[in-house]
Amino acid sequence: MKTFEKFIVDMQLHGRSEVTQRNYLYIAKKFEAYCDLLIEETEIEHVREFLHYLRYQKKLCIGSVNYYHTAIKFLFQVTLDKSWNDWKVPRLRGYKSLPAVLSREEVNKLLNCVGNLKHKAILTTIYSGGLRVSEACRLKVGDIDSKNMQIFIRQSKGNKDRYTVLSQKALVLLRNYWRECGQPKDWLFPGQKPEDHISTATVRACLKNACKAAGITKAVTVHTLRHCFATHLLEANVDIFRIKVLLGHSSITSTCLYLHLVRSDAFGINSPLDVWGGDDDA
Repeated sequence: MKTFEKFIVDMQLHGRSEVTQRNYLYIAKKFEAYCDLLIEETEIEHVREFLHYLRYQKKLCIGSVNYYHTAIKFLFQVTLDKSWNDWKVPRLRGYKSLPAVLSREEVNKLLNCVGNLKHKAILTTIYSGGLRVSEACRLKVGDIDSKNMQIFIRQSKGNKDRYTVLSQKALVLLRNYWRECGQPKDWLFPGQKPEDHISTATVRACLKNACKAAGITKAVTVHTLRHCFATHLLEANVDIFRIKVLLGHSSITSTCLYLHLVRSDAFGINSPLDVWGGDDDA
């Protein structure tokens, strides 16, 4: 069995999702091309050089470099059966910026600027249920459970299934889209070929156009809509543990990020200076 074929089998045996398999394989081949060696001939020093190149020449963010680190570590330890030293090849640590988040008014304005009914339906579904873009693209018609007002998310990050909330407004829009756009039978949002689902690149492009039309200049990505979903639920006093379940987070630590994005007035929080009973300065 060839190395990359074994790599895929190893990932499958470890329960990695199809998305992760594709991403890890892409990274492994990129690493091989950078080293200009057969993947079996690469060593830990090559990994150090590659990760340093990604961070300081390609200027990738810390999170992206660490994702490369995780993929190559799996490749080395499991598929190539080579030694690994976390002291010699550490994960990067450093500044972590907070993601951009839109107000409810900005989200509404953005969605109203999407002219294409199919694109409006998928972006609305992403925001209303807190979906990842890949999850939305892979939705099937049967995943919309209007009886229980739920959306079924199959094999998401970590190869896990989950349910999230189905908005009444999103359901009305989805039904209109389904009637007007060919009544899809399998994929809810088919691509150019009916047997394929819509691509993530298409969704990103339509969001970019919508932001331009809405005059939104913040650094917005499709994932921003997922951040908005969680933040706006917190502002509506939804329990953070319930939000964790809806997002499909493994750890509450990931969900706690959104506590930093909530407006202070949403919880009725005032500065102690404003509630202090002392006299004002003369």
